Amino acid sequence: MKNATLFSIANQKGGVGKTTTAVNLAAGLARQGIPTLLIDLDSQANATSALGFPKDEGKSLYAPLHGNGRAAEKILPTSTPNLDLIPSEVDMAAIESELLQKEDYLAQLHTLLAPLKTTGRHRAIILDCPPALGMLSMNSLAAADHLLIALQCEYLAMEGLGQSLNLVTQLRDAGINPTLTVGGIIMTMYDIRTNLCRQVVSEVRQHFPDLVFNAMIPRSIRLGEAPSHGRHIFDYDPLSPGATAYAALTQEVIQRFTLR
Repeated sequence: MKNATLFSIANQKGGVGKTTTAVNLAAGLARQGIPTLLIDLDSQANATSALGFPKDEGKSLYAPLHGNGRAAEKILPTSTPNLDLIPSEVDMAAIESELLQKEDYLAQLHTLLAPLKTTGRHRAIILDCPPALGMLSMNSLAAADHLLIALQCEYLAMEGLGQSLNLVTQLRDAGINPTLTVGGIIMTMYDIRTNLCRQVVSEVRQHFPDLVFNAMIPRSIRLGEAPSHGRHIFDYDPLSPGATAYAALTQEVIQRFTLR
């Protein structure tokens, strides 16, 4: 029985398609028969609502992070076979400052999630992080096997890429998570019609040829609409370019990380 592979999808910049990627990659893996758990760590709970769940008090990891209960007790099945969710709620905003009061504050999420990796219930666990490198995002990197970076196809978004890569190195070198890797860079909001998008992709690939996934996630109205209906893109519009792109990304992730 293999342990679950834990992915953190993070970027300190908001609006780069991070949550869209977390939700649709998780759904894509589940549709390929890979039992997957999506954990929403963002107090805005966008991943939670994107799968049609309310932002109910007491459903998140807030209480378990304070030692009240286990993470496994918060797992909810979704309407998609093989896809489970741990929702978020507004209380998760408070955890950013509260974690700092704990001993080993960077290891709290690692300790909480460690039992989930060994149960055999899931093959992949995906963490959707807040759009900032605060305590929760740092904890997610301390717990993860791989960081997946959602990178918008614009030059301003590239400014934070080096910071994310340096942070991984720092966490490894400090012994906080010595096995953490940058699992890949996912180019999002790609528009083939613009020179800027093509230039950004070309430059990122030139510097990180082994990290950039081949699948380009397009700028898409349908991808933006799907969460408002509480559905991932494969349910909302399975023939759309967005669904096609996330299906391709899913296959790359399965192959790159040997998820089956």
